[in-house]
Amino acid sequence: MTAKANPTSHSYYSQRIKLHYLDWGNESAPPLLLVHGNRDHCHNWDWVAQALRDDYHVIAPDFRGHGDSEWVHGSAYSHSEYIYDLAQLIHQQDLAPVNVIAHSLGGGVALRYAGIYPENIRRMVVIEGAGGPWSMYQGPVHVRMRQWIEQARKISGRMPKRYESPEEAYHRMQAANGHLSEEQARHLTIHGSNQNEDGTYSWKFDNYTHLMAPFDMPWEQVQELWARIENPLLLISGSESWARHTKNPADQFKNAKHVVLENAGHWVHHDQIDEFLSLTRDFLAEEGSED
Repeated sequence: MTAKANPTSHSYYSQRIKLHYLDWGNESAPPLLLVHGNRDHCHNWDWVAQALRDDYHVIAPDFRGHGDSEWVHGSAYSHSEYIYDLAQLIHQQDLAPVNVIAHSLGGGVALRYAGIYPENIRRMVVIEGAGGPWSMYQGPVHVRMRQWIEQARKISGRMPKRYESPEEAYHRMQAANGHLSEEQARHLTIHGSNQNEDGTYSWKFDNYTHLMAPFDMPWEQVQELWARIENPLLLISGSESWARHTKNPADQFKNAKHVVLENAGHWVHHDQIDEFLSLTRDFLAEEGSED
C-alpha cells in the first residue's frame, strides 16, 4: 500500500499578516476546517486530521499569534480579528459551504462566524466553545480599562518561558493535561515550540495572546448571531474540564445537541480520541441524508 503524503504547509494574508495553515489533501472531498483553541496550534488536530482525511479535504489553520503564523504588533488579539482570519481563509480558498470542528477559543470564533455567514456552514462540531469570558466584561468601564492597561504593562515585561531542553518542555505539556499520552505530549511539544538562539526552547505562541481585549461583543449580540445558525451543531464537553457548563449549552441554539464525554478534560479530542471520532463521524455523515 502506498503511504499517504504528509500535509503541506501554506500561507495566506489577513490584514497584512502572514498566516499559516496545513492542507491534508483530498481536494475533491467535502472541505473540513479544524480550528484550534487559545495558545494551541494547527498540529493539535493531527490525529483527527489523519483519521478523517480519506473522507474530507481537511484544512487546519494557525490563528494569528499562534503556531507558525505571524504575531500581531500594536493590536489586541480579539474575537473580531480571529473571525476575520477565519473569514479570509474560507473566502480565499473557496471552502464554503464547509464543515467545521473547533475547540475552545476556536469554537467561540467559529460560532460567531456561523452567525454572520450561516450559508457558509454545513455542520459544526464545537468542543467547549459555546461559553465565553462574560465576567470580564462586567462592571464600570473605567475599572475594566484600568485593569486592561495594567495587564498590558505586565505583559510587556514578561519574557517567554525558556526550557533547557525539549524534554523539559514536554514534561510541562504533560503536566498541563494528565490525560495526554507520552506520544501526544511529545508531538504537541515538538510542533508547538521553537529553539532560541541560546539553545533553550520556548512555546511558539505570542505572550500577548494572554491579554484579552477590554471590550467584546455584548452577550445579547452574541446570542443574536447564534440565533441565525440554522444548520446542526454538535457541542461536546469533557466531564473533568474546568470549562464545564452549569446549563445545557444546546439550549442556546435552534438545532444543537450536547454530549459530555467521561474521563476527559478540556481537550476532549486528545483525551478520548476514539469516542470523539466516532461521534464526529456519525454527526458529519448525517448531512448526506439532508441533500
